[in-house]
Amino acid sequence: MRLIPLLLAALLVLSNAAAARDILEKDVATSGLAGSFVTPGSRNPAKAVLMIAGSGPTDRNGNSKLGVDADYLKMLAGHLATADIASLRYDKRGVGGSKALVTSEAALRFSDFVGDAATWNSWLTKQSDVACVFLVGHSEGGLIATRVAENAPPAGLVLVMSPGRTFGAVLETQLSTAPMEEPLRTEALSVLKSLESGQHVAKVDPKLDNIFRPSVQPYLLSILDIDPAQELATLTAPTLLVSGGHDLQVSAADFAALKKARPDAEAILIPGMNHVMKDVGEDRKVNLAAYRDPTLPLSPELAASVTKFITATPCPAGKR
Repeated sequence: MRLIPLLLAALLVLSNAAAARDILEKDVATSGLAGSFVTPGSRNPAKAVLMIAGSGPTDRNGNSKLGVDADYLKMLAGHLATADIASLRYDKRGVGGSKALVTSEAALRFSDFVGDAATWNSWLTKQSDVACVFLVGHSEGGLIATRVAENAPPAGLVLVMSPGRTFGAVLETQLSTAPMEEPLRTEALSVLKSLESGQHVAKVDPKLDNIFRPSVQPYLLSILDIDPAQELATLTAPTLLVSGGHDLQVSAADFAALKKARPDAEAILIPGMNHVMKDVGEDRKVNLAAYRDPTLPLSPELAASVTKFITATPCPAGKR
């Protein structure tokens, strides 16, 4: 009586192994940018996702030398592949395989990252095994995805914990609520106010270098006043908005602003999810620890929601 269950189990293992062999991940490069292209191995052209990472020196897996080692983009790519969805994720310029593109931090502008995402979007659409392209932007990457979509309408747009207010407003909220000494908070808010008025600040407290060092201020000036909700409102592509209830970086106000801008969009709040797409509890220390834990799995609801949206959204007419 136990032979049939054992046989079924063996067949299931073989089937899973075959599926795993069909999924292929390979290093790709274009215009000095390096990334990873994951294909599910299906016979027909697959829908594909271009993953656009958030702010800072973020690599193709979602990790950063600033204290993030969570592999959330890599995990999302793996999950999508099991649902026959291809993906392209890449190292931001100045990071990993794309490091050579930055020789001066002070020369960086927000438009550089928009151009990089547009370059990859063009590359991905030209692949023979890609049916159509969806843009998935995480955090600041959501604004980049929105900008790319303005000139190259995607099959669909997914904004995961993306800002809905100006970057200046988001940064002010973060600085006002982050645990720090009050004199340092006062200085940080003062520096931000100066930048929002278009003025560089020559000297800042070393404790604020990660945010406001003089060499990064030109970049901040290029993005501070962009209104993500206003830009999203001009788009008509099918859109999924995802928010995390334990996101310490992007607030409920941002989610509300994006929903108001696109009332036709599908909007999902995942109560237990934090900013790196992991499910955590109320404890802030546990939340932050998840940023450095690549063994903690991706939020199942996030993975399922993104997969469902892409699977259910048809490629635009005229695509392969």
